[in-house]
Amino acid sequence: MAAPSSGGSCFVLGASGATGQALLKELFAQRPFSRVTVIGRRQLSLPEGSGVAVEQAVVDFERLGEHADAFRGHDVGFCCLGTTRSKAGADGFVRVDRDYVAQAAELARAGGCKHFVLQSSQGANERSSFLYLRVKGEVEKLVEAVGFDRCTILRPAILLCARQEFRPAEWIMQRVLGFGARFCPTAYSVPIETVARAMVASVLQPSGEKVQVLENKAIHQLGKAVPQPGT
Repeated sequence: MAAPSSGGSCFVLGASGATGQALLKELFAQRPFSRVTVIGRRQLSLPEGSGVAVEQAVVDFERLGEHADAFRGHDVGFCCLGTTRSKAGADGFVRVDRDYVAQAAELARAGGCKHFVLQSSQGANERSSFLYLRVKGEVEKLVEAVGFDRCTILRPAILLCARQEFRPAEWIMQRVLGFGARFCPTAYSVPIETVARAMVASVLQPSGEKVQVLENKAIHQLGKAVPQPGT
């Protein structure tokens, strides 16, 4: 599948989260698509004047099959959807990070989507004894099995960002890893802006692989390779 022209269409799942917000900014800045559909459980306040036609589709993830139209007619789907066990409980985490994502991928493929770009996690493994990594590994396999022409899976390490909600343990870890990133920038962490640029770059710079898995170092490399507008 060739990279889409600026007249194509994409959708974004998880746009209210930190990486999703960074991804939208990148899509508005680079404008690889003329139409972007934000799919979520509520309306978001989005910037105007980006030069991109933005639509919002409010869906009930518990009845996602009833919202097939939201997934129809897109060239590329970006998925940053996710929650935490502390926020949603173990069952809720599995439902959001695995079940919602897998069903969205199926609807997207049925609606004509050719390329699905999934934000996963470093260490994702369906055989892991840790719930988080096991669920991430399981959803990777489920998305791969959908049969997109192209599937890109990003496995970032600790995400460096400023969240609206305060998570003390994460805040401490970000400070430690942010300092360590000065000496070993690609090993343990990655800024969300770099992840967002890598997600867009994976579309604009096709690898030729049907399934492409980008580990943290590759995300850093691809995220830096995106040319800025006007260059």
